[in-house]
Amino acid sequence: MSITIAPDQVDRIVWNQHDDPFQVLGAHPIEENGKVKRWVVRAYLPNADTASVILPEQRQEFPMESVHNPHFFQCTIDIEELANYQLRVKEGDRDRVIYDPYAFRSPKLTDFDIHLFSEGNHHRIYEKLGAHPLEVNGVQGVYFAVWAPNARNVSILGNFNHWDGRKHQMAKRGNGVWELFIPDLNVGEHYKYEIKNYEGHIYEKSDPYGFQQEVRPKTASIVTELDSYTWNDSEWMEHRRHTDPLTQPISVYECHLGSWLHASASEPAQLPNGETEPMVVVSELKPGARFLTYRELAHKLIPYVKDLGFTHVELLPVAEHPFDGSWGYQVTGYYAPTSRYGTPEDFMYFVDQCHQNGIGVLVDWVPGHFPKDGHGLAFFDGTHLYEHADPRKGEHKEWGTLVFNYNRNEVRNFLVANALFWFDKYHIDGMRVDAVASMLYLDYFRKEGEWVTNQYGGRENLEAADFLRQVNNLLFSYYPGVLSIAEESTSWPMVSWPTYVGGLGFNLKWNMGWMHDMLDYFSMDPWFRQFHQNNVTFSIWYHHSENFMLALSHDEVVHGKSNIIGKMPGDRWQKFANVRCLFSYMFAHPGKKTLFMSMEFAQWSEWNVWGDLEWHLLQYEPHQQLKQFMSDLNRLYCSTPALYSQDFGEEGFEWIDCSDNRHSVVSFIRWSKDREDFVVVVCNFTPQPHSHYRVGVPVHGFYNEIFNSDSRDYGGSNMGNLGGKWADEWWFHGRPYSLDLCLPPLSVSVFQLDKEKTEEARKAWMNQS
Repeated sequence: MSITIAPDQVDRIVWNQHDDPFQVLGAHPIEENGKVKRWVVRAYLPNADTASVILPEQRQEFPMESVHNPHFFQCTIDIEELANYQLRVKEGDRDRVIYDPYAFRSPKLTDFDIHLFSEGNHHRIYEKLGAHPLEVNGVQGVYFAVWAPNARNVSILGNFNHWDGRKHQMAKRGNGVWELFIPDLNVGEHYKYEIKNYEGHIYEKSDPYGFQQEVRPKTASIVTELDSYTWNDSEWMEHRRHTDPLTQPISVYECHLGSWLHASASEPAQLPNGETEPMVVVSELKPGARFLTYRELAHKLIPYVKDLGFTHVELLPVAEHPFDGSWGYQVTGYYAPTSRYGTPEDFMYFVDQCHQNGIGVLVDWVPGHFPKDGHGLAFFDGTHLYEHADPRKGEHKEWGTLVFNYNRNEVRNFLVANALFWFDKYHIDGMRVDAVASMLYLDYFRKEGEWVTNQYGGRENLEAADFLRQVNNLLFSYYPGVLSIAEESTSWPMVSWPTYVGGLGFNLKWNMGWMHDMLDYFSMDPWFRQFHQNNVTFSIWYHHSENFMLALSHDEVVHGKSNIIGKMPGDRWQKFANVRCLFSYMFAHPGKKTLFMSMEFAQWSEWNVWGDLEWHLLQYEPHQQLKQFMSDLNRLYCSTPALYSQDFGEEGFEWIDCSDNRHSVVSFIRWSKDREDFVVVVCNFTPQPHSHYRVGVPVHGFYNEIFNSDSRDYGGSNMGNLGGKWADEWWFHGRPYSLDLCLPPLSVSVFQLDKEKTEEARKAWMNQS
């Protein structure tokens, strides 16, 4: 190594055009006769007047001189070994001592890491890319790494360098990964990447792998430590690992954290150490209000969900997003839980508390598209890196978003690792993958001539399908017992079938057809329902083709659609009765369940992302009664294996009669696994009650009426069957026994054989004989 440095090398550093500053900056050995005798130390220090090298152990200081540029400094030191030297930098009246970033070559990112990333198979790439607190050669600092293969150069910006891209220029490794270790940085530092393309255009970007971001509208990433939280859910996690969720009750409360409930801006938020913070995040469109924090939500939302009897809470996307009105579906920080509600550790606390209260946590995940915000993934390194360059593939004009390029290994790796990340670091129990249909079809919401066929001339996005298979295959390999739910609205085959038989590998799929049929049916005047019996019965023809989840989601109560109760016909009493009837049929029908917040107490207004739910309605008895109904319905569902243990096979469901369209009545049996138990469900979808309505049953005995949606407790007319009925030896509906029932108006009644009472009656009859 020569002591002298060429002017063009200095210029490349000064003008921020070098892709490996370590070749010029830092300490370089000078060999004589094959042995190191001296070192030359170089530093580029914009704004510095003078600089010197300090050897702390030797307590020596060596002045540096300017070379070719007033701020490019160099000195030689006669020493055989040089480690952990420091720089004294004088800038005007300011005198400071720092470690030289270019004295540290971090070993965090190995060649094998880069190889796996290039293949798309580095499942924990988030442990290598991004910002990581680290100790190198006994010095604490932060290691940064970012993928920007088409950039001319990349720098790190932050308060620590006055957001000056000249001061911390990164070095390019294989496959376009840039890295740098900055000593003496700590958790909590705000930073961005300054990326310059070959045309000289500069882009300031948040970290794609950043674990935390500033509260919007600010966009910087924040250095965060994710392994400091002490989890207390080991029992939950171990039980989950050994449980097949498809044989368990799954009743999901879908929730948007930012509009479930607000707090007063004057009410201080509680911090982990018991202190208070006077103000968190204020909603611009609701003056005097702020968001609840994750910790506050843990103490308000969890008891509410638990009291309602739901088994899971599903959160609309909590990944960082710039615009509240996107509901979280336009993500810019895929690895960062939104700072609107607190820190990553606060979110861990929320999940932990859910688990300790027996509630699973599902998170909406959005791998189908991302927004065009300048600080995000769009045009990341001055090229179409994460998205397709061809707008016919790379843009959703309907949504104003960009589409991931699933054909690029590193992009696919970014998303695959992101899915695993939420299970790894945040212990979530499942994810609902948003807008799967938009991923699977190349012509989704595109006009003729605005899309490109696949290699076989078809409309299917084969790369996206392969990507989803990869995600699900890895997810269940790493985390058995979790849920992967597809919001898929088409007839794409085998969405919830395993990948080894050619399926997409999800274990649940939203049944969008059932949802549309039922909402159409219940919005009709009951007199017309007799002509649309197929709406009620059609889903049974295909329910065993996929593992379906029945969902009444946020999408059904926005954009002029009205809330659930507003869709119902009739007077106020009939509207509430229709809602109870719909929910009861939903919970008796095969499939897991999802219900959006506010439906449980019949909010009249559509969901408004900017405001609270209409909690004031709970002062009125009908809304209180519906909330109690929802709680009792969940408890019935969770305590009755026949309603959940055999959701996805034909043997779990049996029609008694589906053809009585004249009365708009259907009746069926739900069988538990191995047919150990069953319930009889009878639905009357009109306001007309029916007395002496006979229903065939398979077994003789006494049938308890274990649920009646028309109960007085729920605001109903309180018609029913006096707690139960004995089966008559009267052949009906192709069965040797039958029940003579009273069917209340707009109701669902559920009956279960009382084995104990039946056996007692049998013994008494035998004794009399």
